[in-house]
Amino acid sequence: MRPTTGWQADGTSGTLRRGPIERRDLRADDLAVRVDYCGVCYSDLHALDVHDGKAGHLLVPGHEFTGVVTATGPGVTGFAVGDPVAVGNIVDSCGQCAMCRAGQENFCYDFPTLTYAGTDRQDGSHTLGGYSREYIVRDRFTHHLPAGLDPAATAPLLCAGITVWEPLQALGVGPGSQVAVAGLGGLGHLAVKMAVALGATTTVISRSPDKADDARRLGAHGLLVSSDPEQMAAARDRFDVIIDTISAPHDLAPYLKLVAMDGTLSQLGYLGPVTVETRNLLMGRKKLSSAGSGGMPATAAMLDFCATHDITADIELLPSSQVNEALERLRRNDVRYRFVLDMADLD
Repeated sequence: MRPTTGWQADGTSGTLRRGPIERRDLRADDLAVRVDYCGVCYSDLHALDVHDGKAGHLLVPGHEFTGVVTATGPGVTGFAVGDPVAVGNIVDSCGQCAMCRAGQENFCYDFPTLTYAGTDRQDGSHTLGGYSREYIVRDRFTHHLPAGLDPAATAPLLCAGITVWEPLQALGVGPGSQVAVAGLGGLGHLAVKMAVALGATTTVISRSPDKADDARRLGAHGLLVSSDPEQMAAARDRFDVIIDTISAPHDLAPYLKLVAMDGTLSQLGYLGPVTVETRNLLMGRKKLSSAGSGGMPATAAMLDFCATHDITADIELLPSSQVNEALERLRRNDVRYRFVLDMADLD
């Protein structure tokens, strides 16, 4: 086993403490990665909230990180020691089902192995995440970090970024598209940047007009205030695609009214049950879709696109010793737009 250090929870307090953890010895197709920067995701908060420690498992969150290869297994040919790399929220899949063969490992029929709180497919161990100084990962679930991308600000692309990139690609967003992004948080600000870079006329939908300056800075062409009935009525049937990143339960009807004929509302932020009136879909042959994470080919393409267009997340970089402060501030939505932890203080 390979000893390292990470931020872990082993009970119900929800507070992370620094402590030793053990990584597996390298298998033939494994990389050892020194984790330099790890993003803080709302999923980490949720995992801490439901973790009770009763199963005897440590919880080490973190599933969007960048770092440097420090060792390779004997079968690895595509990476070398010293290579800068990026790892997202999936670290294995069955590799055999139709989704895996199509490069959509995120939809693996056997469910993908998650970067943390998952189960290793070979030894049954519990996966421990990127809030640590080292991670062991299969080479085919690791991405080269393109030159020119800031490694700290790139880390959130491996979760928030790919989550919005896949539907933008699947829905054919490009020059001439009218796109709206509802919610301007960790996912939403990246959706705006990517949609603009793809050539779409891009609008931010927000309850507050106070987001106008931020929307403009991110490249958006306009702001639609959802609490203004006149603005909402004037925007009816306007958008080919709406990327809905709002994380709280909300009524989809007002947003479906904004979707153009044959357009799509892609609901990404809220993962709970929703109720939809069929008439809101019927009037204009509108579609409601969703997406989650991304496959390995799409993630690699996203990283290349972001390198070409100089897209990274807007981050607040904190030493990893401030992880509990970051989580508490995230709970209050006190961040624009993503916390990233610098793991160097774990040495």
